[in-house]
Amino acid sequence: MTPHMHDVLDGSEPRWRTVLAGSQMLFVAFGALVLMPLLTGMDPSVALFTAGIGTLLFQFVTKRLVPVFLASSFAFIAPIIYSTQTWGMPATLGALFCAGLVYMLLALAVKLRGVGFLHRLLPPVVVGPVIMVIGLGLAPVAVNMAMGKAGDGSVELFPYVDSMIVSMSALLTTLLVATFGKGVFRLLPIMAGVVVGYVMANFFGMVNYQIVADAAFIAVPSFVLPEFNWQAVLFMIPVAIAPAVEHVGDVLAIGHVTGKDYIKKPGLHRTLFGDGLATSAAALFGGPPNTTYSEVTGAVMLTRSFNPMIMVWAAVFAILLAFVAKFGILLQTIPGPVMGGILILLFGSIAGVGLNTLIKARVDLAEQRNLVIVATTLVFGIGGMVVGQGGFSMQGVSLCGVVAIVLNLLLPDTKPVADDLHEEQAVVDDLIDHAK
Repeated sequence: MTPHMHDVLDGSEPRWRTVLAGSQMLFVAFGALVLMPLLTGMDPSVALFTAGIGTLLFQFVTKRLVPVFLASSFAFIAPIIYSTQTWGMPATLGALFCAGLVYMLLALAVKLRGVGFLHRLLPPVVVGPVIMVIGLGLAPVAVNMAMGKAGDGSVELFPYVDSMIVSMSALLTTLLVATFGKGVFRLLPIMAGVVVGYVMANFFGMVNYQIVADAAFIAVPSFVLPEFNWQAVLFMIPVAIAPAVEHVGDVLAIGHVTGKDYIKKPGLHRTLFGDGLATSAAALFGGPPNTTYSEVTGAVMLTRSFNPMIMVWAAVFAILLAFVAKFGILLQTIPGPVMGGILILLFGSIAGVGLNTLIKARVDLAEQRNLVIVATTLVFGIGGMVVGQGGFSMQGVSLCGVVAIVLNLLLPDTKPVADDLHEEQAVVDDLIDHAK
């Protein structure tokens, strides 16, 4: 082992190197971090602030043992859009606060019942189709934006031909960088797509710089306080299911990369609780729910930067950047077609992850029980099934999560259910091996 590698592993590397690595981690996470709030009508400056606060809380709860960074979760995009239109942003934030509490309750259950509890409640046959619904359910939003329309297709914001040129240039750049990029550039496909798409959008006069010129240089982000509406809360709580499982995958992945078992130390109950605390804290300020970022795990694998203090510095940089108001306003000038092009690949990738979960866990769809769960979940989600009316209704990811869990618990399973996370570990190991 080289002296530098030893320093990296025991966290005694020079301070300047840790600080520099922290800024790099934020750079890697940045594209996805700001795209999510821009899509849901939230303030990207607030998202930067809450990503920083959430990461600091996570590192505190896990005793600074796990090198992960937390930021905006894509699983909540469609539910936030629907909830905001139905009950307003403050009520949506209150519901997201409660979704964070669900993580914490799951953490308590894991502490009391062991990690096998999560596998029994949320096996791959449940998680796979729910993740697919997240990606495929958002497909129309990406396509509408790519064609110059609003996300719901209700109004044309930019000319069709101009929008297609801009969105396809952003898409092409994103997929080329993701496929052919080397080193750290391979981790920045979203950033590359935004830059190229933004330059193209300038040629077509899609960018309004006046709002940037009018903005103050330094300002406090536009924080929004939550309100509590029981209908919004009941709608949002089941959505926490998919990100909770995604969290397990990310913890297994970072453990694979660093060669440590974070499921045992600090324990899955601590990492899950930290994630929930970060999500609830973000909602108190008006930010999007937080989740562990696999892009950052990729950067850790590439740079061998195993010191969790790096993530603390990334969080500090995110908080500081949140107060640069001109930067936050500049992010809001990114035109819809630029985001639409990138989101085509991003949302499709989410659906692909769900499909891969079924394949790698060897879920046998010739077995009628499994087919019933996957088929019902997919059609309910993609078809737009709504259960209930008036005061309370469930649809989308929240409905699919509940349906998949209930079917899995009710339908008899002929095979013994594992009491550990070996299936999830197999999926993660395969993904890491392909990423090397």
